[in-house]
Amino acid sequence: MSLSPSDAWSRLLDRVRDHLPAHTIDQWLAPLAALEFDGQQLTLAAPDQFAVDWVASKHAAYLESLAPICLGHPVKVVLKVQEERRTRSQMDLFVQQAEAIIEPVLADNSIVLSQLNDRYTFDHFVIGRSNELAAAAAAAVAEAPATSYNPLFIYGSTGLGKTHLMQAIAHRILQRNPAVRVTYITAEQFLNDVINSIENRSMNEFKRRYRQSDLLLVDDVHVLAGKQQTQEEFFHTFNALYEAGRQIVLTSDRPPSEIPRLEDRLKSRFEWGMVADVSAPDLEHRIAILRRKAQMDHLEHTIPDEVLHFIADHVQANVRELEGSIIKLLAFSSLRHRVVTTELAREALRDKLRASDAAAPPRTTRQDKVLQVQQAVAAEWGVTVDGLTSKTRTKVLTVPRQVAMYLTREVHGLQLVEIGAAFGGRDHSTVIHSLERVAEMVRGDVAFSGRVEKVRETVRHSHW
Repeated sequence: MSLSPSDAWSRLLDRVRDHLPAHTIDQWLAPLAALEFDGQQLTLAAPDQFAVDWVASKHAAYLESLAPICLGHPVKVVLKVQEERRTRSQMDLFVQQAEAIIEPVLADNSIVLSQLNDRYTFDHFVIGRSNELAAAAAAAVAEAPATSYNPLFIYGSTGLGKTHLMQAIAHRILQRNPAVRVTYITAEQFLNDVINSIENRSMNEFKRRYRQSDLLLVDDVHVLAGKQQTQEEFFHTFNALYEAGRQIVLTSDRPPSEIPRLEDRLKSRFEWGMVADVSAPDLEHRIAILRRKAQMDHLEHTIPDEVLHFIADHVQANVRELEGSIIKLLAFSSLRHRVVTTELAREALRDKLRASDAAAPPRTTRQDKVLQVQQAVAAEWGVTVDGLTSKTRTKVLTVPRQVAMYLTREVHGLQLVEIGAAFGGRDHSTVIHSLERVAEMVRGDVAFSGRVEKVRETVRHSHW
């Protein structure tokens, strides 16, 4: 499907909003008009020659680097002056046009809004077992601020969605009431504000600015550890907002009780409301996250589903790693002028695959674990281990083979590629089908479920 010039530009602009300051976008990029797009070149019109030169020198190369991600292939960005501007006298270029006057935003939260990421909404957040409690608590806070969960404290490792949930709360509240005064900062920003206020003797202004907030969002609050005066100011800010019935949302890399050198009075206050964790997503959750990202970036036809499965199986650290893998794969595909396949993904992400293998147990141990499952399943179903690893597809072997793959994954957590290799060199899509098939039969057949559970217990109590 060919894109119109405006659609192509809209995709690029949406991606840019994740990385450039809002004032830069509003001043230089948003005013550009998409004139032509032939699939290889996107022509944008700027108000004057100065704007053409500025955007061409400062932003054109960056826009072109995003094209493979947003549009699926490299695109050259060309700037030109709008034709109707060329017909004006030079003096007219410096006269403000009446229709172009934009009233300044006077809301108290206007500065804060520029820091929120438009993509960090509840609609774009993929819920799984690893984050469902935190997501439910965040949704409850967004619907009824400063009631049940105040403060809301979300903790977990980097790149798992804490900031996404925090900003989603702000988006939902502002959607219902744009007049709400929102303050979204990192703890490091709070620390710097304290230092600057002390140096400039402007602590009263500092206190007023923070304590008039209706919603205070503070990211990475563990940064406050060991900063005594900053903790003192945060303590009083917290108390003032809490007693005034204002909502507070905090994130950290660990629960309050485990933050070293954090004052006990702050730890206790952080635990007054709801403390919820987010952990690393499991395989199914990672696949769902990648599918959602592909949909958001219109990559459904660029990245095959089996490639998403491959990435999800090998990149297990966090959501940010998953997204980074997609970006790297698309860039690699663009540079090599090759379509995206599992083999290309293996080549593009070889450093991540090596890191995954380095963190894995020794190969011989993993082979022993597979053999352990194979022997237990073979004994229960009356077949041989050689039969389970053979290419034969008769039903007498297919079902126990699928069960063995299922239990290898369930009990020992081996990767799909490893499981496929241990069962006759089958690809990961065959393994996925086997896992899904056995899970379906376990749910629908009590007798079959009993046999699988019997083998599972045998494997778990084995002394391999």
